[in-house]
Amino acid sequence: MNTVETLILVLISYLLGALPFGYLVAKAIRGVDITAHGSGNIGATNVWRVLGPLPGTLVLAADVGKGALAVWLGRVYGAPEVELLTGAAAVIGHGWSVFLGFRGGKMIATSGGVLLMLSPLATLGGFIVWAVTLAVSRYVSLASIITAVSIPLWFYYLGFSRDYLIFTSILAAAAIYKHRSNIKRLIHGNEYKFGARR
Repeated sequence: MNTVETLILVLISYLLGALPFGYLVAKAIRGVDITAHGSGNIGATNVWRVLGPLPGTLVLAADVGKGALAVWLGRVYGAPEVELLTGAAAVIGHGWSVFLGFRGGKMIATSGGVLLMLSPLATLGGFIVWAVTLAVSRYVSLASIITAVSIPLWFYYLGFSRDYLIFTSILAAAAIYKHRSNIKRLIHGNEYKFGARR
């Protein structure tokens, strides 16, 4: 596979990741601009909080699905480890969508889809960390941050190569960066808990 073909796959994956399903679902179901409600985020958590479980679940499935599809594209049509580039492109697309003026979501669900394709076992470990943290704290943001930090450790434990460890570490750092406003609210004690409406 040549460089141009790889770049085409990366571009397709970016555009796939950039599809703002949270925005589209909120508009289609309730006629709501989700960026003007709740936290203003296009992710499943904000959609769930503002519009309820069904729209939130639809957005979650769509965001996970686009991450998984991007990795599949790289794996099937690309050279070895191109799946990391296409997966990264989808995550970047979700976080900085060209369709939303390079704004976007916090990348957790899309990263989850990418990781699920790369290692179902590591993803299961991350999900357990997320579920336990959420159950104890009721903070989705805290659960997401701690899970992001745990993912490179799971990949290391499972014996993945250095490229995959670097990739998952970058994903973790990006997720923490995207949650910086949540971190401030956690520090000040005014972060929103799961199940509470704004």
